[in-house]
Amino acid sequence: MSRVLLLDVVGLTPRALRSMPRLSALASSGRGVRLDTILPAVTCSVQSTILTGVMPKEHGIVGNGWYFRGLGDSLLWRQHNTLVTAEKVWETARRQDPSFRAANMGWWYAMGASTDITVTPRPIYHADGRKSPDAYVRPAELHDRLTGALGEFPLFQYWGPTASIVSSKWLIDATRGVLNNRWGQPENDLVMTYLPHLDYDLQRFGPNAPEADAAAAELDRELAPLLDDAANGGWSVVVVSEYGIAGASRPVDINRALRREGLLEVYVQDGLEQLDPWTSRAFAVADHQVAHIYVPDPADVPRVASIVKSLPGVDEVLDREGQARYGLDHERAGELVAVAEPGAWFTYYFWLDDDRAPEYARGVDIHKKPGYDPAELFFNPEDKLAKAKAGLNLVKKKMGLRYAMSTVPLDPTCVKGTHGRLPDSDEEAPMLLTSDPSLIADGATSVGATGVKDIVLAALGRSSGGSS
Repeated sequence: MSRVLLLDVVGLTPRALRSMPRLSALASSGRGVRLDTILPAVTCSVQSTILTGVMPKEHGIVGNGWYFRGLGDSLLWRQHNTLVTAEKVWETARRQDPSFRAANMGWWYAMGASTDITVTPRPIYHADGRKSPDAYVRPAELHDRLTGALGEFPLFQYWGPTASIVSSKWLIDATRGVLNNRWGQPENDLVMTYLPHLDYDLQRFGPNAPEADAAAAELDRELAPLLDDAANGGWSVVVVSEYGIAGASRPVDINRALRREGLLEVYVQDGLEQLDPWTSRAFAVADHQVAHIYVPDPADVPRVASIVKSLPGVDEVLDREGQARYGLDHERAGELVAVAEPGAWFTYYFWLDDDRAPEYARGVDIHKKPGYDPAELFFNPEDKLAKAKAGLNLVKKKMGLRYAMSTVPLDPTCVKGTHGRLPDSDEEAPMLLTSDPSLIADGATSVGATGVKDIVLAALGRSSGGSS
């Protein structure tokens, strides 16, 4: 049976591939086709579809986060694998062969997963409020071996204004160790690695900027040794992308619109406003170009839909019937789902005066913010000392002192790249590459995201076997 290296190269599109000679060579000797992604075209939803072969209405991952009605809280970037309510590719393979082994190197919903090796970012949250970089590693004894060889996981280069190639390189090096049995673990049949590097400069500068081409070339260079290891070890390589990043020019303040209409409520603490989901008649969990709008009273749905439809930059507003067209009609989804027009995207902002913005708004705080904030990739250009403050805070971290990273701008127009809606052209569409051309049907120019699982199973010499 073949062994498979499954790489998630976020943001890989035909344009990016032109700056990636090593991946281009893999596609030339194998196959490269368009990957028909899903709505929402965001990390957690697409990854879950790729690994389960079903749509969000079945696996339940309706976005990078959603409103947990039973908790009364909007939560993004959760990590527990049980949130994905469908059988994953390694579980299907293991039903056919109980000795089947799989390693997850950074794919989302990793914690608690049944993979044999799991490596995923997981900071240390100290009792005094400090946060230090680290990773969740299973088996536990692998942690010190891995970090002893590679250093601590570079959390501050994984997301935020200092995000860079360093985090993807760490994941590449960790994966090479797994492929080459460097960590003293049994051999694996499937190794899955998440490489987020193209997310950064393509959102900062836009997909057509010189910085985007440079980022693609940089990642390609770092990937070359891993691809060499795979070729020398007889591994089949499957490369997927969740989405392509398109140009961004129009932020849409959906929650501010709902607030001005008297539908969204806030409460005040220490002079700052906080979203009040418990009493709001409507609010949105913004997630790039898609926003889940939660409307507790069915009688309010028509009015809310009308308000959101009238906002400049909104393309569609989907009720449950509309969501069903996209396989998104799950109970976790909002009563309404808004989709942005090309070039537009949704902010999570709910305050009307920046002086009243919550403390987390100016920091990198993906778990507290009730929506996605791409402005976290930037230092505030209005604060000339932002970088110096960040450097001082890192010194404080090393000294064991508490610190707050208040460096994020509240002006969203700095963001130049976005994703989430279905792509508007092939150039903006994600791709699937494979070293084995037989895995793609003759004449096929695209593969659906729901079909990737079967491709991986075929590469492993196994069948879907009635997976659910």
